[in-house]
Amino acid sequence: MYAGGEYLTGDEIALALLEYSESLAEVGEAAMVEIQIIADGDKRVQATFLIGPASQIVAIDVETHAGELVDDIVVEELRLLTRKLRPVGFPAEEGGAYADEYE
Repeated sequence: MYAGGEYLTGDEIALALLEYSESLAEVGEAAMVEIQIIADGDKRVQATFLIGPASQIVAIDVETHAGELVDDIVVEELRLLTRKLRPVGFPAEEGGAYADEYE
Protein backbone atom coordinates (compact mmCIF):
# COMPACT_ATOMS: atom_id res chain seq x y z
CA MET A 1 0.00 0.00 0.00
CA TYR A 2 1.18 3.50 -0.82
CA ALA A 3 -0.61 6.83 -0.42
CA GLY A 4 -3.91 5.12 0.22
CA GLY A 5 -3.69 2.86 -2.82
CA GLU A 6 -2.65 -0.74 -3.28
CA TYR A 7 -0.14 -1.82 -5.92
CA LEU A 8 0.97 -5.31 -6.87
CA THR A 9 4.62 -5.91 -7.71
CA GLY A 10 7.23 -8.62 -7.20
CA ASP A 11 8.76 -9.51 -3.83
CA GLU A 12 12.31 -8.41 -4.71
CA ILE A 13 11.07 -5.16 -6.25
CA ALA A 14 8.99 -4.36 -3.16
CA LEU A 15 11.88 -5.11 -0.80
CA ALA A 16 14.31 -2.98 -2.80
CA LEU A 17 11.78 -0.12 -2.87
CA LEU A 18 11.28 -0.33 0.91
CA GLU A 19 15.02 -0.36 1.59
CA TYR A 20 15.65 2.61 -0.70
CA SER A 21 12.78 4.54 0.86
CA GLU A 22 14.20 3.87 4.32
CA SER A 23 17.64 5.07 3.24
CA LEU A 24 16.19 8.26 1.76
CA ALA A 25 14.30 8.92 5.00
CA GLU A 26 17.50 8.50 7.03
CA VAL A 27 19.19 11.31 5.09
CA GLY A 28 16.07 13.47 4.75
CA GLU A 29 15.80 13.22 0.97
CA ALA A 30 13.14 12.15 -1.50
CA ALA A 31 13.27 10.63 -4.98
CA MET A 32 10.98 9.48 -7.76
CA VAL A 33 11.34 5.87 -8.87
CA GLU A 34 9.67 3.83 -11.57
CA ILE A 35 8.82 0.20 -10.99
CA GLN A 36 6.65 -2.35 -12.75
CA ILE A 37 3.29 -3.15 -11.20
CA ILE A 38 0.42 -5.37 -12.20
CA ALA A 39 -2.78 -3.45 -12.95
CA ASP A 40 -6.25 -4.51 -14.05
CA GLY A 41 -5.69 -8.13 -13.10
CA ASP A 42 -2.72 -9.11 -15.27
CA LYS A 43 -1.51 -6.05 -17.18
CA ARG A 44 2.11 -5.06 -16.46
CA VAL A 45 2.61 -1.29 -16.38
CA GLN A 46 5.21 1.22 -15.18
CA ALA A 47 4.29 3.23 -12.08
CA THR A 48 6.14 6.22 -10.67
CA PHE A 49 6.39 6.62 -6.89
CA LEU A 50 7.67 9.56 -4.87
CA ILE A 51 9.46 8.09 -1.86
CA GLY A 52 11.35 9.60 1.05
CA PRO A 53 10.96 10.79 4.63
CA ALA A 54 7.16 11.10 4.51
CA SER A 55 6.55 7.83 2.63
CA GLN A 56 4.26 5.34 4.26
CA ILE A 57 4.71 2.09 2.38
CA VAL A 58 3.37 -1.26 3.52
CA ALA A 59 4.26 -4.56 1.87
CA ILE A 60 2.02 -7.59 2.26
CA ASP A 61 2.15 -11.06 0.73
CA VAL A 62 -0.72 -11.92 -1.60
CA GLU A 63 -1.61 -14.90 -3.74
CA THR A 64 -2.02 -14.07 -7.41
CA HIS A 65 -2.48 -15.92 -10.67
CA ALA A 66 -0.39 -13.29 -12.48
CA GLY A 67 2.93 -14.90 -11.51
CA GLU A 68 5.90 -13.30 -9.81
CA LEU A 69 6.86 -9.94 -11.29
CA VAL A 70 10.64 -9.83 -11.78
CA ASP A 71 12.74 -6.87 -12.89
CA ASP A 72 16.39 -7.52 -12.06
CA ILE A 73 17.54 -4.23 -13.59
CA VAL A 74 15.25 -2.11 -11.40
CA VAL A 75 16.10 -4.14 -8.29
CA GLU A 76 19.83 -3.71 -8.87
CA GLU A 77 19.41 0.01 -9.56
CA LEU A 78 17.43 0.50 -6.33
CA ARG A 79 20.03 -1.48 -4.38
CA LEU A 80 22.83 0.63 -5.89
CA LEU A 81 21.02 3.84 -4.92
CA THR A 82 20.51 2.44 -1.41
CA ARG A 83 24.22 1.59 -1.06
CA LYS A 84 25.17 5.12 -2.15
CA LEU A 85 23.14 6.48 0.76
CA ARG A 86 24.59 3.94 3.21
CA PRO A 87 28.36 3.93 2.75
CA VAL A 88 30.10 1.16 4.63
CA GLY A 89 33.57 1.40 6.14
CA PHE A 90 35.72 -1.58 6.95
CA PRO A 91 38.21 -1.74 9.83
CA ALA A 92 41.88 -1.59 8.91
CA GLU A 93 43.57 -4.95 8.80
CA GLU A 94 45.98 -5.65 11.60
CA GLY A 95 49.46 -4.73 10.38
CA GLY A 96 48.03 -2.86 7.40
CA ALA A 97 49.59 0.30 5.97
CA TYR A 98 47.49 2.64 8.10
CA ALA A 99 47.04 0.49 11.23
CA ASP A 100 49.86 2.24 13.18
CA GLU A 101 48.21 5.65 12.72
CA TYR A 102 45.07 4.56 14.58
CA GLU A 103 46.56 2.69 17.54
